[in-house]
Amino acid sequence: MKVLIADKFEESGLQGLQAIGCAVVYNPGLKDDALAEAIRDSGADVLVVRSTKVTGPMLQNGRLSLIVRAGAGYNTIDVKAASARGIYVSNCPGKNSIAVAELAFGLILSLDRRIPDNVAELRAGKWNKKEFGQARGLYGKTLGLIGLGQIGREMIKRAHAFGLNVIGWSRSLTPETAEELGIAFRQTILEVAHESDILSLHVALTPETRGMINADVFEVMRPGASFINTSRAEIVDQTALAQAVKTKDIRAGLDVFASEPATATGDFGDDIVSLPHVYGTHHIGASTDQAQEAIAAETVRIVREFKETGEVPNVVNLADNTPATHLLVVRHLDRPGVLAHVLNEIKRAQLNVQRMENIVFAGAEAAIARIELDGTLEPEAVDAIRNGNQDVLEVTLLTLK
Repeated sequence: MKVLIADKFEESGLQGLQAIGCAVVYNPGLKDDALAEAIRDSGADVLVVRSTKVTGPMLQNGRLSLIVRAGAGYNTIDVKAASARGIYVSNCPGKNSIAVAELAFGLILSLDRRIPDNVAELRAGKWNKKEFGQARGLYGKTLGLIGLGQIGREMIKRAHAFGLNVIGWSRSLTPETAEELGIAFRQTILEVAHESDILSLHVALTPETRGMINADVFEVMRPGASFINTSRAEIVDQTALAQAVKTKDIRAGLDVFASEPATATGDFGDDIVSLPHVYGTHHIGASTDQAQEAIAAETVRIVREFKETGEVPNVVNLADNTPATHLLVVRHLDRPGVLAHVLNEIKRAQLNVQRMENIVFAGAEAAIARIELDGTLEPEAVDAIRNGNQDVLEVTLLTLK
């Protein structure tokens, strides 16, 4: 199996892939047309990327079977195009959780103590203890979390250590789970925003979350509250955020921006970082040695499982629901030719298989095939399956709800 790596990747990961028998092509500078050409000409089965964009046209040629995003998200990959070509897309969720939570708290502390401004003044040769000797402090304040995945849960641990009260919201959070986590449950984002001294965002970018932090959210925030985004810029209405900074004295700590350079270095022109009380970092939430080592190890695990079993851990683009309307259940002896017979009759009926599994019973004498179809089989076709092969024991056709 050949693996093409088109981003910076840890040496331990390169060695791990080679150790499991993969031929590795490591070219962290590949982008755009050069990446498309490499996918087409390298013969790679697996593509590994971090921040590099993978577009639909790149996938039109080549023999890729799997794309691994060596990180938590996968919004830089055209998942729809990959799905249309039967290419698995996988990622490494949770492996950077501690690193992102650490940076989020770095931004929280920086906003409270104005650490970047302190440093800038000292470097400019100015001593201004009168100005910077004032801070609110964190103890006893309320941290509101939007999103309670692994990063959000790492935030809880650190918040408790600082003596913060924590409230939270996520689509899956229940009062019972909130109690187990040691936080207060809130039913809506607006409730969390209204009660928080610090509002921190930890949700993935999806069609449902795009723009979810809007003017309504900033309207109910307390004047002078802090807003932290180490997630994705697209989740936040950037115009509404800038307005809140200007009119409500909202302090913002941002690791993500609406217009980030596509490369590791380059010009940056997002006006929001020029506003007072806005501190920015260079989208480095996951950029610690510890996090990158963990992500590299997870990438190796994903590729190894795929190579050895054909299954893909953390796959993100398999259908939860299919157009299937009927389930064909065939109990049969475990003999060659049985499934070919069944599938030939399905083909004759001009139906499409949406999902299929064949489970062998203990002793490998018999098996049961479960085949989801996008239409119904006529009784004659069911009879043909049942009676056309001596190794078929029973056939049942069920209507799916």
